[in-house]
Amino acid sequence: MDTFNTIILVFDSTVRLSVPLLLACLAGLYSERSGVFDIGLEGKMLAGAFAGAAAASVYGSAWIGLGAAVLISIALSLVHGFASITHRGNQIVSGVAINFIAAGSTIILGQAWFKQGGRTPALASDGSRFESITLPFADALSDVPIIGQIYSELLSGHSILVYVAFLAVPLTWWILFRTRFGLRLRAVGENPGAVDTAGISVVWLRYRAVIFCGFLCGLAGAYLSVAQNAGFVKDMTAGKGFIALAALIFAKWRPINAMYACLLFGFLDALAIRFSGIKIPGLFEIPPQFMQALPYILTVILLAGFIGKAIPPKAGGQPYVKER
Repeated sequence: MDTFNTIILVFDSTVRLSVPLLLACLAGLYSERSGVFDIGLEGKMLAGAFAGAAAASVYGSAWIGLGAAVLISIALSLVHGFASITHRGNQIVSGVAINFIAAGSTIILGQAWFKQGGRTPALASDGSRFESITLPFADALSDVPIIGQIYSELLSGHSILVYVAFLAVPLTWWILFRTRFGLRLRAVGENPGAVDTAGISVVWLRYRAVIFCGFLCGLAGAYLSVAQNAGFVKDMTAGKGFIALAALIFAKWRPINAMYACLLFGFLDALAIRFSGIKIPGLFEIPPQFMQALPYILTVILLAGFIGKAIPPKAGGQPYVKER
């Protein structure tokens, strides 16, 4: 039973740790399916985390913090769209610039506003952060072996953003593959000229895609600082935006596969936390640094080509120039 409890705790951590990756991965999915590559997921998440924690600290409301995180992330997405869609700039350069701007500005503003070395004040459990939600009958079933533990520990006890993240997966699948907007979005990433010939605005479609991207990145940032943690700390995204990009490639730009990929990365992260510094009987002690680096090592391995051939949208990264 102790082994089963350990497994449940690891899976519970897996779910919590995979949420920001999943939201960022779905954000990149919308953007890249439209033909706009976005290296700036990391920066938008970081800016959203800071804005969410700062607003929640000042106004004492997690929902205001969520709104601030979404707004600042959408604003950065629009900057990326303005540079890469309207002015046909290099999408990679624009995304990297957003990462640098977010990394620097969050520290400067945090120090200027709160005088805590770039941090925001700790969020109290008075509505300033998203608390865990207990599902119906979770307490009553907690003593039931296996099924009760799975329901009360693994499915219950998460913040609302966790449930939103996983509900976003089937919703994204439905939008992309069962709606007219999704058909056009996928088409503009493959052949924008054909979409333009049909009388549909390529620019407006791509802008809507980057707005979706900004919205989901804002949710991911708010989750980090207003739900998972009680405030913002320097560089708290810790490369999650880049791991989300790796998961997106691993998933071959499909939402269901993206969920599984993010759960895999979350599982490795959970293992790193749970078994850091563990000693294998009769052998050796696993260095905690190795366990912490394991998700990043897997990222490098996957991107090195061990995932099979991943074909991005044909028009991805290419600015569209309307033919005269």
